[in-house]
Amino acid sequence: MHKFIVFLFMLLFTAAVYAQEDEKKEPELGWSEDVIFNLSFTQNSFDNWNQGGDNSWAWQTDLLPKFIYRQENYEWENLGKFSYGKSKVADQDARKASDEIKLESSYTYKLYEQINPYVAVKAQTQFTAGYEYSDTSRVEISNFMDPGYLQESIGAGWTPNEQFRTRLGVAFKQTFTDKYAGRYALGETFRSEIGAESVTDLELKMSETITYTGRLSLFSNMKRFDEIDADWDNLFKGKLTDIINVTFTFRLFYDRDVSAKRQLKQTLAVGLSFDLI
Repeated sequence: MHKFIVFLFMLLFTAAVYAQEDEKKEPELGWSEDVIFNLSFTQNSFDNWNQGGDNSWAWQTDLLPKFIYRQENYEWENLGKFSYGKSKVADQDARKASDEIKLESSYTYKLYEQINPYVAVKAQTQFTAGYEYSDTSRVEISNFMDPGYLQESIGAGWTPNEQFRTRLGVAFKQTFTDKYAGRYALGETFRSEIGAESVTDLELKMSETITYTGRLSLFSNMKRFDEIDADWDNLFKGKLTDIINVTFTFRLFYDRDVSAKRQLKQTLAVGLSFDLI
């Protein structure tokens, strides 16, 4: 796992150097708002189909708000991600396919041209209950704020250009649980950790119609520097028309408190996407 994380850093750094060749544009001062709404739906139906197949459907909706307030001496950024979706195959009950709530607010003081101090806070949980399924039953394993995560950090960030930025600092992480403390917080209903945080963002325009957005978040507990929690979100978006897009999302998640193995999730969808603001 450690070698893979080092590889991710090398990949992002290479992309940063490549992006740095673009001409740097000074952002406008004041508020900038961007709220993106995505909706996708897929459906399969079979009737007397000799090759076989199961009727199925799936839908997902995403709301991605971004509000940034820029001044000459500081920048205040607020990000959100609200994602929910379900799927159904054959006679099975509809099951959750996506469920995510993420909020983050960061304040950066522009002390130097590229390296600047920051403070940040972020929260993460889900909307509804999650289940583990067997052939005959389902067992609830998570719910709203069970678990819930809150993290505060302070440190310094490096922003060589508009496409790439990264930050490194001291972080305080809290995990909130109720019924599922044994699964997510080593048996504690409230768990507090102190460690180091790294967050790297990369935005690339790969062509006139394809864009890439990625965020790699790392956290290491002071007591266990040999174990690094990783959360890597990737989004590729291809624009077919003004409102119809093809999206591919890939997420890698690793937290030893939750599972000794890394977790992977990927989604390919065609749907509607447009700016609300």
